Amino acid sequence: MEFFEETVSEKSIYKGNVTEYTVQEVRLPDGKLAQREIVRHAGASAVIPFTQDGRMVLVKQYRKAIEQLSVEIPAGIKDEVDDTGLVTAKRELEEETGYQADEWEFVTSFFSTPGFTDEYLEIYEATGLKKVDNPLEMDDDEAIELIEVTFDEAWDLYGQKLIRDSKTVFALFYWKMKKLQESLS
Repeated sequence: MEFFEETVSEKSIYKGNVTEYTVQEVRLPDGKLAQREIVRHAGASAVIPFTQDGRMVLVKQYRKAIEQLSVEIPAGIKDEVDDTGLVTAKRELEEETGYQADEWEFVTSFFSTPGFTDEYLEIYEATGLKKVDNPLEMDDDEAIELIEVTFDEAWDLYGQKLIRDSKTVFALFYWKMKKLQESLS
């Protein structure tokens, strides 16, 4: 079976600051026509930041889309001047936490929800954190509280359903994997 959908037509129905919403008519492999609703996204980067004493730096904020408080790793959207995901990650870490990092390591990348969006997320680990005297300013529409948690505290937040977004759940399992590898060394 051929796995391909030919785009017959595409119409932009809304273009915002963060996303664009399009509707496509596509031809399926069997020749039938179908409609696809797609959210276009510039891409984003996220940071798994660890302090010198082994805590993970997280941000607490209200997320209107899910109507609840959410605890997450720092992250943000690539903007027009970011030429790499790492540039985005460094900017977002400083804006959201007031930290810069001495060491950066690419961890992984993935499409967040390919069933309806082309958002591509890159994740980096940041260590050697140091507070910046005059950090980059947060976005005007962000209300964030910084928290630094131990491994057990992070999993407790997960148990309380405060950590539920995919990038932060991934970060918890990444941390768990790192701890397991360290114990085997």
